[in-house]
Amino acid sequence: MSRPTDALAPTRAAALVASVLTLDALLHLYWTTGATWPAADDGSLAQAVLGTDVPFTPPVLLPLAGLLLTASAFVLAHSRRPRHLILRLGTLGVAAGLTLRALAGTYWLFAKETGTPFYFLNLALYTPLCAILAVATWRVARCKG
Repeated sequence: MSRPTDALAPTRAAALVASVLTLDALLHLYWTTGATWPAADDGSLAQAVLGTDVPFTPPVLLPLAGLLLTASAFVLAHSRRPRHLILRLGTLGVAAGLTLRALAGTYWLFAKETGTPFYFLNLALYTPLCAILAVATWRVARCKG
């Protein structure tokens, strides 16, 4: 017999994933204002977040924020309506994307120059967080109600 808290696990996992993705989207929206916190300028921000020079402008950031919010919505909605096929497919897509980012982050630990802000952030934050979120999202995607 399963414990009552087991039935809530996908809902809690979905809340975690949705919260982090929404927070990331809000950070991207904040950067559309021209703010560069926590970096000193756009170039430093791009290097810290992506490890390369990419413009942090609204045409780049707004689609990313929209994608993050959409992903958040899919995962949260699927946890509440697990029998809905479109929500399940969207959640599977989010899980696959997070898994790919975690794998890419692992590769970058060997391929990127050490001692850079990106290397440290990828090692300590980005890759572990994506791995945790990937596992949580796969948990939500497996939920069938």
